[in-house]
Parts: sequence; C-alpha cells; structure tokens
Amino acid sequence: MAATVSETGMAVPVWAAYKPDDSAFDEMLDLSLRPRSGCESVTDALFSMPSAYFAELCARADAMFRRMGVTFNVYGAADGSERIFPFDPIPRVIDADTWATLEAGLIQRVRALNAFVADVYGEGRILSDGVVPRDLVLGCPQFRRAAVGIKPPLGNFVTVAGIDLVRGTDGRFYVLEDNLRTPSGVSYVIENRVVMTRLVPALMRASRVRSVERYPADLLQCLMEMSPAGRSNPTIALLTPGPYNSAFFEHVFLSQQMGIELVEGQDLVCVDRKLYMKDVHGLRQIDVLYRRIDDDFLDPLVFRPDSLLGVAGLTAVLRAGHAAVANGIGTGVADDKAVYAYTPAMIRYYLAEEPILPIVETYLFRDPEVREHVLRHLDRYVVKPTGASGGYGVVIGPQADENELAATREQILGDPSGFIAQPVIALSVHPTLIHTGSGSGLQLMPRHIDFRPFVLLGARPHVLAGGLTRVALREGSLIVNSSQGGGSKDTWVLEA
Repeated sequence: MAATVSETGMAVPVWAAYKPDDSAFDEMLDLSLRPRSGCESVTDALFSMPSAYFAELCARADAMFRRMGVTFNVYGAADGSERIFPFDPIPRVIDADTWATLEAGLIQRVRALNAFVADVYGEGRILSDGVVPRDLVLGCPQFRRAAVGIKPPLGNFVTVAGIDLVRGTDGRFYVLEDNLRTPSGVSYVIENRVVMTRLVPALMRASRVRSVERYPADLLQCLMEMSPAGRSNPTIALLTPGPYNSAFFEHVFLSQQMGIELVEGQDLVCVDRKLYMKDVHGLRQIDVLYRRIDDDFLDPLVFRPDSLLGVAGLTAVLRAGHAAVANGIGTGVADDKAVYAYTPAMIRYYLAEEPILPIVETYLFRDPEVREHVLRHLDRYVVKPTGASGGYGVVIGPQADENELAATREQILGDPSGFIAQPVIALSVHPTLIHTGSGSGLQLMPRHIDFRPFVLLGARPHVLAGGLTRVALREGSLIVNSSQGGGSKDTWVLEA
C-alpha cells in the first residue's frame, strides 16, 4: 500500500494507516479495509498510487482551483474576501445499481413536491383533505399569498431542485432536506469534474464515470420549454443579487455556460405587465427569468419595499402570463423543515406510490406532547429552525453544552412552530486527505459527508449523474456547509 512522509520524516502508510469509523458507514471501505461493492476498481487503483502522488494531487488541484477562480463568499467574514472552495481529490463512487434507485427516488420526490406547490397556490386539495395541516402551510414563513392563482408554464413551480441526502449506519440513503428556492452548488460539481479529469484522466476513463458536463445545456432546455409565448428562441436571463452574494461565482458560471444574459435588478423594468431588460438599444423583452434571489427581494411592490435587488411589478407580469420565473415564487413553502415531515404523505397523495427514498424521522414542536418529550431529552436531538438554510441555527444536542441547550429550550418555548427536532444521524464517512500540520504531511482520515444531487423539471425530468458531495473537514464535525468550514469531493456515478 502507498505511504506518505510525515513531519518527522518517517514513512506512514496512507491506506494501511487508515482507520474506518466504526460508528458510521464508511462509503469506500468496510471495517476490514475491503472495498465496498461497486467501487473495487477505483479503490484498487488508488491503493496502487505512489505516496508522493497524493500530495501532488492536492497541490495540483489547489493550483487549478485558484487559477480557475472557483470561489465562494462567507457572509460576515472579517476580511470580506472570497475563499477558494476546499477540495479533496479522493472521489466518492456510486455504482450504477445504487444510482438507479436514487434517480428514481429523486424524480418521484420532485414531482410530488412540484404538485404540492401547484396545489397549495391553486385548489388546495391536500389542505382540504387534511393530509397536510392547513395552518402549518398558511403559517409557513415561506408561504407567499401573492403566488395564489399564478399558473406557470408546464405547471412547473419547481425547475431546479437540490435534494440533500445522507447515508445512515445501515448504508441507506435518507432525504435530509429539500432545496427548492434557489438551490446552489452545481457549478462546483462541474468544476470539480474538470479538475479530476485533468488529475486522473486514465482512471476516470477506465472506471467509466458518467459525465456531468451536459447540465448547463439541460438547464437551458428546461428554461426554454418554460417560454410562455411558445417561442422557439426565447430570451432568457439569470437574475443575480450581485458580486457580494455567496454564490456569485455560480451565477456567472451558469450564465456563461448557457449563453444567457446575467442581470441585476437595476437592469430590468416592467412595462405594461411585460418584463424588459435595458440595453444600449433600448428595451428587450425577457421571456424567462432564472432568478437567484429570494422571494422577499424579488418584487418591492409585493414583498420588501426596500429591496433594490428585484424588479417592481414582476409579480403582475407573471400573473398576466407574459413571462416565467424559475423557480416560481413561493416554492420555499415545500422546503420548510416542518412541511418536510409530510413529504411521504405528499408522494402517496399525488402519485399513489410508496416513497422510494425515506426521510429522517422528524418531530414537530407544534404538538405539545412531542414538544414535552423532546425538551426533556434535548441533548439527544438535532434542533433546526424551520426556515433556515446553510447549516445556520442548527444545534446538535450531544455536542452542545448546557448553556446552548438552555438557550435552545427558551427559543423553542418562545416559538414552537419555528423549530423541528430530528434524531442524530451518524452521517456516513469517506476517506479524506487531511493536512497533518506544516510541510506536506498528509494523512487519510474518515470525514463525514452528505450529498446534494440536482433534479431539473422541464417537459420531462433530468437528474444530473452525480452531485455535490460535501465533506466536513473538521474531525467529528457533522456540519458540511462550505460557509462553516466544509469542502467537497467529486462524485463518480459509474455506468452500468
């Protein structure tokens, strides 16, 4: 097996020294260091690499990311600067059979979520039938009354979905949460692949890794299919909050890859219930707007009047059917963490199917008995704000001190509907190259990971053959978000 050199100058075997975490499912190796079924060839190839090659992979990958400018912004960072997205070159491998199940489950889930959003802002059948509590939906912070009655082209409120999955100790994938407002991260998936294709081209060809490069073309096709005028060559633009947004790199990347305009709110105007972009020749009508800003800032006439990021009158344009927006206004009602608890019921209700992908058991504090039980054992649960994202506000009971638990208890009692609780899921782990200190010392260590695949819903659904594998680089951490110290891996979905 390969070896590397530590700071002391002594040879330390890279793979032989690896110790799987016996409290979590290791996605590449079992406790006897045998490769998992489906990824034997990739693991064997990595085993055979000389020790110095791993340090070289890390150095070359870092140099490529810096040269390519693959960055993200951290809100509140003291220096206010962009950061290079941390990357680990040991790929996550998903075999063809496992992927086939995931793909079917993801399509099923997004179809049901889209049906739910369309129903909530339409007839409201699922609420009248009592499958999902009416007060839960109407009281959801992401419910938008302004979206009631809007009928988007193809009936698709959801065009792009990022579904966060985790793998439990039983090796099964579970849905952790849904991202239906402005899901981000796909640019890192594509750029990670560009880097890995340059680092290990022969290994990728031999492993028959499925491509991810068609995503921008597939997204563009879905946006074109949304044109309300039925034009064969509609004008499409991507609406960004601007360069200070944490995902601005992705906004630029996708607009360039799709060949569409990148615009800010100040570039747009609504006239006679039509949407226009201002350019040097005057006004140019926009048919489809791929928005990457939240509902609150989208239309100052309807939502926040102080917003400078959106365009006044956009909601009226959508209601008149003269333009389409992806994702639609109000889709956040379906990724609320309390509504999430009812997603298996949605699948049964709208599709008459059993859910393919299970969800994590979820407790709603709106139920007094549930609230009393969880509060008595708060140190055993993960508590999440229902409307937050990015890992913010999450309290992991077993890792929290008494002061944190006391503060969380007070928050829950003050606003029971604003929080949910879930049992602690031992996220699966994956071998990850960790710098052991100064110099070039590297050690292979298990680190927790999650997975965000991307689903596109146009005239027919598309699932990107891969996704964003995020890795918690800090030992023992379950928070994988880049904004809180996480990194990423390339995800290899193998051909059958």
